[in-house]
Amino acid sequence: MRERFWERFALDALTGEEWEALCDGCGRCCLLKLEDEDDGELYYTDLACRLLDTDSCRCQNYADRTREVPDCLTVTPAMARDFPWLPASCAYRRLARGQGLASWHPLVSGDPQSVRRAGISVAGRVIPETGVDEEEYEEHIVNWVE
Repeated sequence: MRERFWERFALDALTGEEWEALCDGCGRCCLLKLEDEDDGELYYTDLACRLLDTDSCRCQNYADRTREVPDCLTVTPAMARDFPWLPASCAYRRLARGQGLASWHPLVSGDPQSVRRAGISVAGRVIPETGVDEEEYEEHIVNWVE
């Protein structure tokens, strides 16, 4: 990877390896989100995608995730700029908005555990969606994501 690539190149100019390295592994984008049908407000839940390993905050089948979970989206530079469902802490979203990486991001800190220590990781704070009936999703809305 190119040195400090996130500061030197536009999102569209990153290599695949650099793009993937921007993910801090927090797992927040893998949380189920609910949208209010009346006002479009977005709510995060403490329910994780069934493929998310809730201890490591990594997808258990990243290569085939969109086949296994049809609602799973592959984040692109355009999505990072325009999709409100990415949390404000997300590196993709931050860079798309010209904010730079947070001090706890592993590319800045040099430590992959800095995400957990900063309280950004969902590890230990979520449960798999498979353990909850859909009519109970609203009971799992949380306010600690944003």
